[in-house]
Amino acid sequence: MQIRFWGAAREVTGSMHQVNVGDQRILLDCGLVQGSRKEVFDRNSHFPFDPAEISAVVLSHAHVDHCGNLPSLGGQGFSGAIHTTASSLELCRYMLADSAQLQGQDAMDMQARSRGSQIETDRAMPAVPVLYTAEDVEKILGKFVPMRYDREREIAPGVSVTLGNAGHILGSAFVGMKLRENNSSANLLFSGDLGRSGLPIIKDPAVAPKADYLILESTYGDRRHSHLITAKEKLRQAIERAVARCGRVIVPSFALGRTRQIVLLLHQLILESSLPEVPIFVDSPLAINVTNVYRDHPEEFDQEAQQFLSNGLDPFAFQRLHYLRTAAESKILNDMRKPLVVIASSGMCEGGRVLHHLKHGIESPQNLILLTGYQAEHTLGRSIAERQPFVSVMGEQYALRAEVVMLDELSCHADQYDLLEWVRPIAESLKAIFLVHGEPQSQAVLAELLKKEFSVSVCCPARGDQFSL
Repeated sequence: MQIRFWGAAREVTGSMHQVNVGDQRILLDCGLVQGSRKEVFDRNSHFPFDPAEISAVVLSHAHVDHCGNLPSLGGQGFSGAIHTTASSLELCRYMLADSAQLQGQDAMDMQARSRGSQIETDRAMPAVPVLYTAEDVEKILGKFVPMRYDREREIAPGVSVTLGNAGHILGSAFVGMKLRENNSSANLLFSGDLGRSGLPIIKDPAVAPKADYLILESTYGDRRHSHLITAKEKLRQAIERAVARCGRVIVPSFALGRTRQIVLLLHQLILESSLPEVPIFVDSPLAINVTNVYRDHPEEFDQEAQQFLSNGLDPFAFQRLHYLRTAAESKILNDMRKPLVVIASSGMCEGGRVLHHLKHGIESPQNLILLTGYQAEHTLGRSIAERQPFVSVMGEQYALRAEVVMLDELSCHADQYDLLEWVRPIAESLKAIFLVHGEPQSQAVLAELLKKEFSVSVCCPARGDQFSL
């Protein structure tokens, strides 16, 4: 029995880990590596193994850095089943379709820019490639097999899987695996992305089951999040400052989880009569579709969100909130000459309508850009978070003059304390911990703490590293 790390190894995106049991090849996640197109396209389009040899996939959740390359896997020969929760399946239907659409739009934009800068020639412009199309998405969705939390399932000879609630986003799961080969056995636990206790909307992470080996995310392994109460106050103050100078608040937000957190906090502020009179727009067809999936699964809501329902309120709707689905509605916002709040995808500013809002608003010191979560290396969101004086938006350079505010308090990732507390009940059973989904510094800090706290072997595998279990 072996495990090999192909993605999110000493980096944050592209989650993908291979578990070998006899002649079975199981893939944990199959995510997109995110960053500039030129740097990541080749890696996303070429797997370091033969997809046809993969027996099954277990998907932790529907963020694209965990599920976003499944259509490529199917297009290159994978024919097995993909095991995940029912709500993750529903979310993937929209997330993967949106990913395919964004790729197509990106390819057309690149084609147009290349055509505009090309010296006239008789030769035709070569097509800009995409990883996959909407048809590829439909094919891979047919391979999904939904699972319930806490129900064991044999997915291949010698491999049984149980999913537990990871508390990260709707449908997110950690993965417990029972592995058997000849006379040997091992229990492997994959954390997926862990959530935080007390986050709005969904339930807290479940208690970890005992395991011999743990693959643990480490996104925030070197820091602690501020208290959630701080997040609501920072949000209120940011909007107040922008409104006072007649500016707008641009919120690049992850359509899958963060958008609903922001909307719920705004709803609370309005109920408390502590928010300026300003219109609020959610400018994202994807966020609208995802919100409807959330509404269909109130059984996963925490007590705070359930209280809205008990009071006859929709946590994701109020009078000043407007959901925009069409591009025409989105463009109207650019001509509005009054303060407003616009929440638009994507959270790392790597695509979607938020790019147009940044293009029109990033150079005005009246405006405020509110970043609501982790910004991976080589993304536009990271450049904005670092307050670089000039940033590239849709291929053009713009001066960053808008105020920038980080709202890390809303991160749906466990912080250092959360990670340690999740591991604590099972620490005595662990033979080794493998840290993934984190930048090197974050991993190094967490590794030292885990060793000191629990006297356990901790490794930070590089891409391609393989270990026997």
